[in-house]
Amino acid sequence: MAKLSTNYMGLALKNPLIVGASNLSLDTDMAKKLEDAGASAIVFKSLFEEQINLESFQMDEELNEYAERNAEMISLFPNVKHAGPEEHLDKLSALKKALDIPVIGSLNCVNPSTWAEYAIEMEKTGVDALELNFYSIPGDFKNSSAELEKQQLSVLKEVKGKTSVPVSVKISPFYSNPLSLIRKMDAEGADGFVLFNRLFQPDIDIEKQEHSYPFNLSQPSDYRLPLRFAGLLYKEVKGSICSNTGIFSGHDIARMLLAGADSVQVVSAVYRHKAGHIGKMLGELSDWMGKNSYSSLDDFRGKLSRANASDPYAYQRAQYVDLLMKPFEILKKYPQV
Repeated sequence: MAKLSTNYMGLALKNPLIVGASNLSLDTDMAKKLEDAGASAIVFKSLFEEQINLESFQMDEELNEYAERNAEMISLFPNVKHAGPEEHLDKLSALKKALDIPVIGSLNCVNPSTWAEYAIEMEKTGVDALELNFYSIPGDFKNSSAELEKQQLSVLKEVKGKTSVPVSVKISPFYSNPLSLIRKMDAEGADGFVLFNRLFQPDIDIEKQEHSYPFNLSQPSDYRLPLRFAGLLYKEVKGSICSNTGIFSGHDIARMLLAGADSVQVVSAVYRHKAGHIGKMLGELSDWMGKNSYSSLDDFRGKLSRANASDPYAYQRAQYVDLLMKPFEILKKYPQV
């Protein structure tokens, strides 16, 4: 039988399938189902500082809504403060105690100084690792890309300096040169790289002529972008490589490992097909390995990375140019065009 064990950021995992950060982990019973189905680790839902700040602001508004209505009644309510991240940390701690597989805490902050503060508190819950969710969307024209990257590198360095568990970074592909940034993060001690964030994208309802906010699940073909970068990063960084987005089958996992990934994260596949689909994916991976006479993941990991590919242009634009030079091949495949 094929051996599916792997190493991610120094964590010994029974297989390469990690359930990524989502609401699925908020329900302990669901998390146990994911564990029983075969998940090797679970990333707890991200702690979003902006959500805590919003809740704190709303609470202050409600408590002070009727304040100072007359001289003898300055306030109707006692002077209380928002609990901050305590509720999130309590749930994270409870999940860690309930599961036997590694639990990874995910963090997304607004203020540079808060990352390390929350990371320290998150480590106290007993998590096996941390994931810095660098979910940053340009909202103004002032900050340059260099300034943004410098800030994220500074955050990573501070978190690494103040915590002792492995720390990964989950980034988007929308940098001028993601490879350069990843190498810099690698030099700052990042233990792993999650490729990539699925950024929130708003939509517009043209009938109501208002903004809408659809649930943004990935599609099967979305795996190609993280596959490309896994193939480019293999043997180029010391940190572990974890592919995320568009992974729905055991064959998708095999693709990522062939490119050079150490593990994968799945979320949309579980939402679409339920917890039991994890076992199906792992079964497909095991069957594929048996068919190709691979006894362990190390037998083929990185086999088709840029470092090992026989075609030096496999990860370059030359392949796209080659397709453009064969227009009739496309017409044969899609005759209705």
